[in-house]
Amino acid sequence: MRASVVGVPVLAVLTVLLVGRCVAAEPAPHSAAGHHRSGPAVAVTSPQTSPAPSGAPSGGAATPPASFNATDLAWLQLMIPMTEQSVRLLELAPRKTSDPAITRFAAEVVPARRATLRGLRDLLRRAGVPQSREHEGHDMPGMTTPADFAALERADGAAFDRLFTGNAREYLTQSVLVAKGEGASGADPATRTFAAATAKAHAGQLTRLAP
Repeated sequence: MRASVVGVPVLAVLTVLLVGRCVAAEPAPHSAAGHHRSGPAVAVTSPQTSPAPSGAPSGGAATPPASFNATDLAWLQLMIPMTEQSVRLLELAPRKTSDPAITRFAAEVVPARRATLRGLRDLLRRAGVPQSREHEGHDMPGMTTPADFAALERADGAAFDRLFTGNAREYLTQSVLVAKGEGASGADPATRTFAAATAKAHAGQLTRLAP
């Protein structure tokens, strides 16, 4: 767990890197119809409920639909591994915690967090971008690292509770900050709507965790 949390600048840096990578790999010009090819529709809902299935993605998409910009993609590619790790963290709680409040929190939040993850993956499929795990293993704000999980596995009771709360708060705080960055700089309306719902839900969850 990192001692400090860097918010919107993290998303800005990832956006710059993603733009640079896309420019370096820019394909040869092709027809407007091919360039603006849309992926399958996705139902975007609040992270408190399960998004409707989006259907199979169109094959081999290399260029995102015109509605997506680099900020949208950077946010999705960051939030997916962050949220995967947060689900793993929550699933540790029932067998490790000594606090009934943490047990209740994890039980209530896991379904919503899994729904959030499905929604993020659906949006990335709609953008036509493969789930390449860009940030897996990276020690970044909001990420629960392998070292963090090793410490969590070694801890029990009150020691686990302190580690759990710290990592859970870091994820929630960072996810709210980068969701606001997506809302300010993203282009795809569905992704921005999903980010706003995520920020609202996660801000509410933060109030339930003592510092």
